[in-house]
Amino acid sequence: MTSARRRSYGVKGAPYAFLLPATVLFALFFALPIGYAVWLSLHKVKVSGLGLGAGARKEVWAGLENYTGSLTDSELLAGALRVLGYGCIVVPVMLGLALLFALMLDSEKVRLAPFTRLAIFLPYAIPGVVAALLWGFLYLPSVSPFYYVLDALGLPQPDLLDGGPLYGALSNIAIWGGTGFNMIVIYTSLRAIPAEVHEAAKLDGATPLQTALRIKIPMVAPSLVLTFFFSIIATLQVFNEPTTLKPLTNSVSTTWSPLMKVYRDAFGTGDIYRAAAEAVIIALATLVLSFGFLRAANRRNRQDARQGGAR
Repeated sequence: MTSARRRSYGVKGAPYAFLLPATVLFALFFALPIGYAVWLSLHKVKVSGLGLGAGARKEVWAGLENYTGSLTDSELLAGALRVLGYGCIVVPVMLGLALLFALMLDSEKVRLAPFTRLAIFLPYAIPGVVAALLWGFLYLPSVSPFYYVLDALGLPQPDLLDGGPLYGALSNIAIWGGTGFNMIVIYTSLRAIPAEVHEAAKLDGATPLQTALRIKIPMVAPSLVLTFFFSIIATLQVFNEPTTLKPLTNSVSTTWSPLMKVYRDAFGTGDIYRAAAEAVIIALATLVLSFGFLRAANRRNRQDARQGGAR
């Protein structure tokens, strides 16, 4: 083989060499665990006799038995409904606040913009468990300083960790922690709008509110779609907040969310096979919802593009 041919092979193989480390990491820490979870979900343990002695417990093929059992599990379905209600609060409020803060920071009249950006983004840098503990302390009637103030003023002291208010308490933690990240994403898109667009709006006599509603928001629509997509995934995977608040109240069960149900089955009752099936179902539901939302958003963008071209 000539030196020129070896150099040619080396140039062609360079991209694959650069991709190899990422491919290995992807296979070891993503593809392999998913494959193992799917494999576990299709098996179960068969106990012979009293379950004592060697060979008394065998791993056998279960087919779709774990999946059918999970899909008919009332606890898993109830957890999914609770997460749905939780998401109906978190997603619109969090993205609405993120958009509002981004528009305010993009205004020409805003002062101390760097400090304000940092103050809004800072809660996102706090780990979820720490944030849940912090808010749990503020929610707990026996130690919360807010309850002492309400008591001194003679005002009612609602228990935010019991009944219906629990949804608002959990949602508040997620909104407080996630608004800053979404705000930064939207604000970055706002800063990328050309200055000529703003100047043209001023020449046309558009007010700041009209500029925001008719120019800025439509132009950052892709960022809104992205943040909505991330918010859906985070909502379906809620785990830290209810798990951290569980020791503080009896209103949060071990199966409050689907992921808590998976954790309980895997490490509480020891049924790792049913837990694997539940995890696969949650992953598939997340994939279907995310793909459906992205497809609907792309279809809407294509329709808008065709309407714009027709004009």
